[in-house]
Amino acid sequence: MSIATPRPAASVILLRRGGKHAQRGLEVLLLKRSEQASFMPGVWVFPGGAVDPEDGEGETGFRACALRELTEEASIELDGPDGLVPFSHWITPEIVPVRFDTWFYLALAPAHSAPEPDGSETTEAVWWEPRLALHAHRDGELELVFPTIKQLESLADYTSSDEALGAARRRPVEPIMPRVVGEGAERRIVLPGEPGYQD
Repeated sequence: MSIATPRPAASVILLRRGGKHAQRGLEVLLLKRSEQASFMPGVWVFPGGAVDPEDGEGETGFRACALRELTEEASIELDGPDGLVPFSHWITPEIVPVRFDTWFYLALAPAHSAPEPDGSETTEAVWWEPRLALHAHRDGELELVFPTIKQLESLADYTSSDEALGAARRRPVEPIMPRVVGEGAERRIVLPGEPGYQD
């Protein structure tokens, strides 16, 4: 079986301070993909997509793609690439036919920026506290895919956007390529360092 080459992609995990109420913490923007989409229909995702040739190459291309996709899918514009903080770097497992090499960036939403889905690729836009989004997923109310779940889990313990951004700036980002192991009902996704990853 030939292994597909992962396509460069970028995604923005847009953060906002939880509004005027002191008890509200970190919130992230999730968009619902169109039910008519050929790839991941109806799934809730962070704004993002594949790098286009006009975005450029290397880190410049990833950052340009992240900014462009945020504007196209949620109608939110950031001042520039310097506001993007590298958070994680995921590469689709080799067994999957459609693969992406994706950089996830944290960014703080501009004040009073109301997201608006584009109506074709994305149909809904909602701010979620990471823990509540994970609970909604477990209850079957919010369809999420594995990388999104893992990003939300990583953000769930932060109490503010400033705390999350500060932590991301201080730590190195290593590439993560999950593996799919097992067969049938036993099939599962494992991450580097987890039992079964090297088998």
